[in-house]
Amino acid sequence: MSLQRGVRQLLGRQLGWFPKQRRSVHSVGIIGAPFSYGQKRRGVEGGPRAIREAGLAERLSGLGCKVYDYGDLSFTTVPNDTPYNNIVHHPRTVGLANQSLTEAVSRAVGDGHLSIMLGGDHSLGIGSVHGHAQQRPDLCVIWVDAHCDLNTPLTSMSGNLHGQPVSFLIRELQDKIPSLPGFSWVTPCISAKDLVYIGLRDVDPAEYYILKNFGIRYFSMKEVDQLGIQKVMERTFDHLIGRQKRPVHLSFDVDAIDPSLAPATGTPVIGGLTYREGMYIAEEVHNRNAVCNGSG
Repeated sequence: MSLQRGVRQLLGRQLGWFPKQRRSVHSVGIIGAPFSYGQKRRGVEGGPRAIREAGLAERLSGLGCKVYDYGDLSFTTVPNDTPYNNIVHHPRTVGLANQSLTEAVSRAVGDGHLSIMLGGDHSLGIGSVHGHAQQRPDLCVIWVDAHCDLNTPLTSMSGNLHGQPVSFLIRELQDKIPSLPGFSWVTPCISAKDLVYIGLRDVDPAEYYILKNFGIRYFSMKEVDQLGIQKVMERTFDHLIGRQKRPVHLSFDVDAIDPSLAPATGTPVIGGLTYREGMYIAEEVHNRNAVCNGSG
């Protein structure tokens, strides 16, 4: 299945559940981030174009959203970008891209929009969350993914930065992150208690240690099966928000969905979320009026 066809089908499902008469008061800022240097496979940089061609803006407008498209960011490939420690690939290129994305997301949120970032590989999670946190320092994050993306540059076995973004964001890991070229601008912006994972099913040993050692809340697919997605979302919001009201960043990697439904990913892991489970997560965030930024 082509990327464009797969996106059209999934987007049609995702936005098709809203009743036509329902109107939104959201002002939405769309940011395209065509980027692929956080991993080795080219192709994911076509994501923003495919999602736009599938009719994202038109569908959002039809729901009553005021849509402001900031266009696609133009990223620079840093020449002679040698691997850090002979393993972490393209650190300067990835760092510079995330710095640009941070500025773009911060601007969109500062303009009063619900920012939607279209990736791109998941190394962009650094800039998407970081830019959001610049405007909303009390931010919490729901990370829907088959993977933790929680390796550090010192624990990563692949050296791909798409498997490391969360480690740059968590304050408790600040002393575990080396001085990576291209990342001197990054400062951790959330605490371990401000993060919940949903849909995990492919976790590295070092990531599992970090999850347990710092008490990061997560719901693996086993727990989704045992509890049901409704209970998972109830516990997620109880943990992150409780009785208070605070902004939520929803990071949704397409590989969280089972690859039989969403095959357009370079990191497929069988046994993922069903279409309805994935939709329920988004619906609950929307119903609680909690989300003020999203990325995927």
